[in-house]
Amino acid sequence: MAVLVTVALGANYIIWRWFFSLNWDAWWIAVALVLAETYSLIDVALFGLTMWRARDRELPAAPVPDLTVDVFITTYNEPVELVKRTAQAARRIRYPHATWILDDGNRPEMREAAQLLEVGYITRGPDWQNRPLHAKAGNLNNALMSTEGEFLLILDADQVPLPHILDHTLGYFNDPKVALVQTPQVFDNVSAGDPLGSQAPLFYGPIQQGKDGWNAAFFCGSNALVRREALMQLGITRYVLEMERVVTRALAGAARVLDRAGRADDAQDPIVQTALHEVGAAIGDTRIAIAAGETIGNATYTLQQRIASVSRDLVAVDLRLLTLDLAAIAELQVETDADSFIPAHSLELLAARDLSPLGALESVQVLLRSIDVDRADEAQPLMPLATISVTEDMATSMRLHGLGFSSVYHHETLALGLAPEDLGTMITQRLRWAQGTMQVMLRENPLLQRGLSVPQRLMYFSTMWSYLSGYAALVYFAAPAVFLCFGILPVNTTALEFFLRFLPFMVANQLLFIISSHGISTWRGQQYSLALFPVWIKATTTAAANVVFHRPLGFAVTPKTRQEGTAAWHLILPQIAVAIVLVVSVIIGVTRLGLGLGEPIGTLVNLAWVIFDLLILSVLVPAARFRGSTTKESTP
Repeated sequence: MAVLVTVALGANYIIWRWFFSLNWDAWWIAVALVLAETYSLIDVALFGLTMWRARDRELPAAPVPDLTVDVFITTYNEPVELVKRTAQAARRIRYPHATWILDDGNRPEMREAAQLLEVGYITRGPDWQNRPLHAKAGNLNNALMSTEGEFLLILDADQVPLPHILDHTLGYFNDPKVALVQTPQVFDNVSAGDPLGSQAPLFYGPIQQGKDGWNAAFFCGSNALVRREALMQLGITRYVLEMERVVTRALAGAARVLDRAGRADDAQDPIVQTALHEVGAAIGDTRIAIAAGETIGNATYTLQQRIASVSRDLVAVDLRLLTLDLAAIAELQVETDADSFIPAHSLELLAARDLSPLGALESVQVLLRSIDVDRADEAQPLMPLATISVTEDMATSMRLHGLGFSSVYHHETLALGLAPEDLGTMITQRLRWAQGTMQVMLRENPLLQRGLSVPQRLMYFSTMWSYLSGYAALVYFAAPAVFLCFGILPVNTTALEFFLRFLPFMVANQLLFIISSHGISTWRGQQYSLALFPVWIKATTTAAANVVFHRPLGFAVTPKTRQEGTAAWHLILPQIAVAIVLVVSVIIGVTRLGLGLGEPIGTLVNLAWVIFDLLILSVLVPAARFRGSTTKESTP
């Protein structure tokens, strides 16, 4: 009921805003504001859909005995003692398992620690040298090929598991369709008030439970169990799909290369023309065969054989012509120039001969390389965990759902981690999350993915959509300042008419959040969703530049120790600038009102709006000054 009422009131408000209240004299701010409001309504509607069938699961049945489980602890440059703490806790997990430290830093001290703890140690082999590493996804994919457990428990280096983590989750896999079980990420070093907004009780709770109701709870990178069989099936399926795309593009490019080669001056020889025609026919036959369902392996093998035959014929022509050239030179009995190795008359004679088809042969060799369908540029052909973004989790679970597998969100704290202890680390973490999510949206938009149900598409899209809030936040900060400073109102209506439509929507919206959160405080999350607007904007622009223009994005590992230094005011300069503008606008607005230049009700409304914006931004003051928690580390 709350969802229906909220969406209905929101739709009524937005329709009225678009068609009956825009101030076209100030279209530049009026249109921007109504676009931001429309974005927010869509966001609320997606949230309402998520909450529509939130699922609170009972504890699953006990797991069957004799399942094989590999516990993966991923690490790159985290302190050895921190990783040892997690590995020690992993060894204490009650259900029989094997523990592995996946050290992407290949550190001798980490290898020695693993030996002392009597746990497995895996790092990259020499085959990964000078190849794409794919960060954490590559680390996990590498470990997949070195282990054999039926199920994988994936833990970040700081996520200390509780002894019963497998006892309370493996039972879900009694259903053969379940590929993923995700548990919450909870941090035990967060100070009172959670100044950095590290805990995410709304996400690791109602939101994931809501997604779970639609079979769309997704992998969050750690504290998750995955079925190996599902991952390997995904890896094989993705390999085939990628190879189909590679071959299709290569064959189309090969046809263009042949067309250019056929028009070149050195390709007018009849023999060359015949060879190019034969290669073109082979490529055309291959495209037809693949479209008809023939396997890529058979089709491309046949093509390679036909092109190799043509190449041999061209080489034979070259050898025959070269033999005739050498014989002609041997028969020449003339004087040589002083500075020439070849008789002068021989040069004239050779210049009159037809050129050999070397140019066309080079084109053929280019074709041979372009349709080579193996993955020689990768350390391993199968990459079950997605490597299309700097975060491997969301894309992987979305692909698993696309194959028809199910996921589970188990709402129980079964591991305790370490949250960022300074603002810079927190921003690095949030930026990577947002960049990875936007990369997935741009490369594999869930709205267009086959195999997903409509609700699943919307559940994934809602998470991606939320990271576009940076642009809306910028408008929400600018609109009241514009009115207070210049008297420009983006809404062309009376105050009464505006409040009759806006206030019911806002009240219903807040009630929806209260009902959905089950008493969980969402204020800190609301603050950071707006206050980190520069991070969200940077994430979308850099992700787009990476996907479209192939600009490197990199993978920033979240530091697990406090970064020393002074208060991090330099990290929030855009927010400070916005706050200064808002304060100045208040002074100007009050002054204009005192001089009789401002509209009283509009000024009061916008003053209240500015105060709300400043309350939102105020969360960054203690965050910038925060120098870490005093909470003692837990010892599960």
